[in-house]
Amino acid sequence: MRPRHVVIIAYVIAVALFIFLPVVMLVLYSFQDGLVPVPPFRGFSLRWYQKVFENRKLLEAMGNSVIVGGLSSAVATILGFLAAYGLARSRPRGGNAIQYALMAPITVSYLIIGMGLLIAFNGIGIDRSLLAVGVGHVVINLPLCFAIAYSQLGEHQANVERAAQDLGASDLQALVLVTVPMLWPTLIAAFFIAFTLSWDEFVIAFLLSKFDVTLPVVIWNMLRSGLSPELNAAGTLVFATSIVLVIVVELLLARGRRHG
Repeated sequence: MRPRHVVIIAYVIAVALFIFLPVVMLVLYSFQDGLVPVPPFRGFSLRWYQKVFENRKLLEAMGNSVIVGGLSSAVATILGFLAAYGLARSRPRGGNAIQYALMAPITVSYLIIGMGLLIAFNGIGIDRSLLAVGVGHVVINLPLCFAIAYSQLGEHQANVERAAQDLGASDLQALVLVTVPMLWPTLIAAFFIAFTLSWDEFVIAFLLSKFDVTLPVVIWNMLRSGLSPELNAAGTLVFATSIVLVIVVELLLARGRRHG
């Protein structure tokens, strides 16, 4: 093996260790029987996962995260798709400017978005709540859903839509009965990507929630009292959920490419 290849392999291994070692340690010590998640490993146990599922606050926060993530991701996917469809089919004057405006939230930090929404909600009399968090997650996820849908709206779909309209379908019927079924893997993938981001998001959820909070906020509150294997178990469940969602997204996108 050439020295250059050895250096490349060593570099890849070093990068992989740098990225994945913290995650491996998190998962490993969530199964530790000891009270403190530090070396040495003190035996295998599932009791910390049992404590997680017996922790009412964690379970309520998990349910809140599912509700906020599901509803906000559905709204972001629908609005993003409709915006992408309108720009792709009508091609209005100034379409590039509209596209840049829709993508602008990606360039703004979550802290700024959260603070801006908090000020706006206070100005119109809306208190901090899960609804406010959901609105914030729509704001940050809509640009991504728009970009995913817009990238898949090509001439092939337009030709099929025109053929359906020639056969008597209205614009709405062509959209609902032709375009959406052709793009369903892409739309579901966009939904799951948005859900993954909402599931993990902390800053906006922290700023805009009050009594009912999402899972990342509860985990942060647990961190304030120090590390514990129960916290590792909760973090492992969050990480595992994100990984499962990413795998689902990849499978859906691959299916969409095969049928595209």
